Amino acid sequence: QVQLVESGGGSVQAGGSLRLSCVVSGYTDSPYCMGWSRQAPGKERERVARINMQGGTSYAESVEGRFTISKDNAKNTLYLQMNSLQPEDTALYYCAAGNTWYGCNNYWGQGTQVTVSS
Repeated sequence: QVQLVESGGGSVQAGGSLRLSCVVSGYTDSPYCMGWSRQAPGKERERVARINMQGGTSYAESVEGRFTISKDNAKNTLYLQMNSLQPEDTALYYCAAGNTWYGCNNYWGQGTQVTVSS
């Protein structure tokens, strides 16, 4: 059974940084794609960043240049380094893993809350 467990969320002031982590277990082989999405109250879930097996990455325009996605295959862990955080980044952040680049969402974690105050 595939499981994704996020950690690292919290409360910061605008301009601050956080690093999210997601430990993946239960995959027979490594997932082709892993990523982070977020959902703010009253809004739809938004894909933030994703990374494939080859290390290729993609970012939402709203976080480009501020967020960095990376992974440690030896630790089965996905990361999201978030810098220059703004109040509009406040959301529940979810880790996801998938078998295709365009899907990248066969499995989801429970989410970790990020709150940015002005």
